[in-house]
Amino acid sequence: MNVALRYSAFALLSIIVNLATQEICLRIYSGDFALLWSVIAGTATGLVTKYVLDKRYIFGFEPANLAQDINRFIGYASTGMLTTGIFWGFEFGFEYLFGGKAARYSGAVAGLTIGYLIKYRLDRDLVFTHRPAPRRARRI
Repeated sequence: MNVALRYSAFALLSIIVNLATQEICLRIYSGDFALLWSVIAGTATGLVTKYVLDKRYIFGFEPANLAQDINRFIGYASTGMLTTGIFWGFEFGFEYLFGGKAARYSGAVAGLTIGYLIKYRLDRDLVFTHRPAPRRARRI
């Protein structure tokens, strides 16, 4: 499977994890700032899911130790701040403009899709700057 197809599949999986987490959080808690907390939780679970998949199957990164893995994750999360702004802007923007769960999740999908397109380039150029031999990259 080529990199673009794998990256797309992982992005889709991360979107599903993110939105499912949001939905679960909203079903558990409906008090003050429930939507904000659900979006933060969804963002966190989506980020971790995507990092684990990207580092191994997209960029072929195998950390030498936990410190190196944490350092790379911090870089990965840092590039995610810009793309999270895009995602949240779309999700909250659709909620504000159109109202309702369907609009909010549609905005989330649009924002996450745009964000992941940008994030791949940021991660390739700033986070996973090593270039492993193609045969060393793990396959699914």
